[in-house]
Amino acid sequence: MAVRLLKEVNGAPDAQIGTHLRRAYLNELTLDFDCTDKYIQGTILLKYPPSKLGTGQSILKLVLQAHATDQSATAAATINTFIFGKLVEMCTDTIHQGDSVIFVGFTVDKSPTAEKDGRHRCQLELSEEVGTMIYVYGKSSSVEGVAEQITESRSTAVRQKYTYTPLNQLKSGSIVNVYGVVKFFKPPYRTKGTDYCSTVTLVDPSGGKLTCMLFSGSPDTLPKIFKVGDIVRFHRLKIQEFNKEVQGVTSPGFSTLTFDGILGASLTPRTTSKRYCFTDEDKKMVDMLRNWAVTSSVVSEPTIQLLSVQPMQYFDLTCQLVAKADVDGASVLLKVWDGTKCSYPSWRVFVEGSALEGDEAFIHKLCNLTVDILVYDNHTLETKCLKPGMFLRIYNLHAKCGLRTPADVQCLEFYLHGGNSYGRGIRVLPDESYDVTELKKHLDSVDLQQYQDLEGISLLEWDNTLTGPLSQDKVCLNVLDRCQQESATVVTSHHHLNSVPLSTVVKEKAPQKYRIRAKMKSYEPQKLYQSIKLYCPRCHALQDIPSDEDLETALKKSMDGRHSTDFHNSSWYWTASWNTEPPDHREIVIHFVKKEEIQENSGKTLILIERVNLVELRRLSEKFGGIIPVKSCDQLSLGDLCIPFFIQGRHWHYGCKNCSILQNVNHIPSLNQEELLEPSAIAGVLGIQPLQYAFLMKFTLEDESAVLEAYLWDEAEKFLRMPASDVIADHALQEKLQTLMRMLSPPGRNIDRPWLECCIKSYCIEEGGNRKVCYQVFDTIIAEDDC
Repeated sequence: MAVRLLKEVNGAPDAQIGTHLRRAYLNELTLDFDCTDKYIQGTILLKYPPSKLGTGQSILKLVLQAHATDQSATAAATINTFIFGKLVEMCTDTIHQGDSVIFVGFTVDKSPTAEKDGRHRCQLELSEEVGTMIYVYGKSSSVEGVAEQITESRSTAVRQKYTYTPLNQLKSGSIVNVYGVVKFFKPPYRTKGTDYCSTVTLVDPSGGKLTCMLFSGSPDTLPKIFKVGDIVRFHRLKIQEFNKEVQGVTSPGFSTLTFDGILGASLTPRTTSKRYCFTDEDKKMVDMLRNWAVTSSVVSEPTIQLLSVQPMQYFDLTCQLVAKADVDGASVLLKVWDGTKCSYPSWRVFVEGSALEGDEAFIHKLCNLTVDILVYDNHTLETKCLKPGMFLRIYNLHAKCGLRTPADVQCLEFYLHGGNSYGRGIRVLPDESYDVTELKKHLDSVDLQQYQDLEGISLLEWDNTLTGPLSQDKVCLNVLDRCQQESATVVTSHHHLNSVPLSTVVKEKAPQKYRIRAKMKSYEPQKLYQSIKLYCPRCHALQDIPSDEDLETALKKSMDGRHSTDFHNSSWYWTASWNTEPPDHREIVIHFVKKEEIQENSGKTLILIERVNLVELRRLSEKFGGIIPVKSCDQLSLGDLCIPFFIQGRHWHYGCKNCSILQNVNHIPSLNQEELLEPSAIAGVLGIQPLQYAFLMKFTLEDESAVLEAYLWDEAEKFLRMPASDVIADHALQEKLQTLMRMLSPPGRNIDRPWLECCIKSYCIEEGGNRKVCYQVFDTIIAEDDC
């Protein structure tokens, strides 16, 4: 590793930097940029004083400016550059503002200050660990007298010795290097912003435990953890306090290595860096942690084989992808195998053979060893890059109980549900990983001939075996009813159920589940805004949203009685008031909640408001970030819960009168700055049980055999593909809802209505001392093309 001073001759450095190197321009740099055999050239625009990280490691910040003739001049022409370790001492007296430099051997990371300083969205990081070589040159530069320590060759480079902190000795505010065994993790997932996040919990022999929230602009730059028990090494991990516990987060220069936790496995790490430092001491550390994890039994491995899967079990599965297909626009089918046969019959998802991606002969050959997995929601995006033949680990897979076979044997359905709870997700395993190597050996040893017998065929292959050979355009187990493709709705589960006529549904006793095909004769309420209700998840009370007349009456009632000025201004708010014009002539009072930082933007300000009418309240809600309606008599307190307890623009939040235990508004100062505009936090300190917006509709369905009324209730948002809380506040969504319902049930007598594929369940209620059977739509959504 070296820093070299060069002379500039005719505008170019007087030494060659290697013909194998290619120049990289700033406009090329991204988080997944391959830095191998590349160099960056530019001028030092700014140089900051050197400083030290919490670990004692030196750091130097520079701002590199692209030359005016560079390709990158039209993009962000400056980029933040960080130098770490011994290289800082070499550069402090060598690099000056205005010098021209060449950087060989660097890494690229996301710049957390790009929006603030207007520089490149990435930053450069230079260190001995990645093998950096820095060339400094200028017209006035002189190589005479340059100290030998800044002209070291790569072959004699001195590697920095890193110090690793035990997990029980971590302190908030420090930047540390750590080793640990993975006890829990979530594969990288996209946040609500543009970043990806991975959650990792580490343990080590010290008895300490550390949860890390790692963020990056690309999932490829986050730790490549494949299972619980893996060993990780984190460099430059920032420690902070969260909920009275230490937490690790990424910091500039953060890097990671991951090793398989299996004893005797390869010591080759998984990393995104092309260059890294890994010494004999590191090897000893990895071996020690592997042995400790096994002997102390701190890690429980949830990965099991299909042979051992039990009903209602959640587990991790290591497998090979045989085929995949889009099912209904809302889910993706994965056909996988792991060389073992599931002990229970497994269901089959019906899709057109042409929609199935994979080798038809191989699919047929493995038809008695594969299982079908339906993947939902955010995980469908992860499946887009999957190709048959890849090796996967699927996390938190659900083996759900399905129907029983004619022999009364339980059938299993496999789902990867949406969300990231419990580390749910999919990862592609590299061919060289220990688990893939072992799985390949097992798959190669499987005698496929013994699984070709008829008695080994799984559930729902019965129909195929009875109807003779499959046609050329259909693959074993995979046919989707043509009528479902033409339906305005699709079912998200229970694909194994055959459609039954409505006459069968109304004749059978409840409770039952059915799959039906019908048309919507009508729906209620016709005024769709009336379909949105307020629901209490605690007491299950359901009520209408207060009308404007109800709100106006409640607001006027809150103005009755004595109004006190004793509560104007306080330690945590300041007060302003003014009088309205006659004949109303009343005093409007606003209490502005104080913040640690002065906010010029009223859109981020929380106010408490008294003595306003509905028109004034709506106008103020457009201006301020949050509004809490209050009244002052004997004390400053909340008004009637007929009025929203918190208003945020078009979103009006109501509380349950039955379940709320109102608290004094003086508890508001206990909230931190981020929570002041958070509805759930406001409800918590004020003792309010928030009500949720929910749809409630009644469909009249009919087919050739019967007419049936079914409710759309607890899965209405899933069915309509829109949340009720957004619909009530968004005119565009209200129009979209109106369009959807007119599509499902067009107005007029002679208009042909679309078919609906639905799952219906029957249940009983007591009404007036009599038992009544009701029906509800579930596991059904509007087809994507109709949304």
